[in-house]
Amino acid sequence: QVQLVESGGGLVQPGGSLRLSCAASGSSFSISTMGWYRQAPGEQRELVADITRSGSAKYADSVKGRFTISRDNAKNTGYLLLDSLKPEDTAIYYCAAKDGWLNYYSDSTDDYNYWGQGTQVTVSS
Repeated sequence: QVQLVESGGGLVQPGGSLRLSCAASGSSFSISTMGWYRQAPGEQRELVADITRSGSAKYADSVKGRFTISRDNAKNTGYLLLDSLKPEDTAIYYCAAKDGWLNYYSDSTDDYNYWGQGTQVTVSS
């Protein structure tokens, strides 16, 4: 069992920066990939970025070059740095994690098993 808690959201002006944190607790040693999703009102949930335990990262085209995902395995914490923010980035941001062992036992699935409660990011002048 893993619990994820996001923090760091808030109101920021266009062009500004924000850093989101995702603290994992419980059986966090089972986490393989950590990811960040976002969802704006009336929009589908979008995978913003993810990162493997070894540090391989990928990004959605909409944020590539502006956002940076990272993780500190020793602290069981993931991060998302949001730079050059645009009003279109306004959304609730969710941390998510894949449980490597659970997916392995579940006929080698590759699902995001755990989710945080979300943190609001609002970009407005």
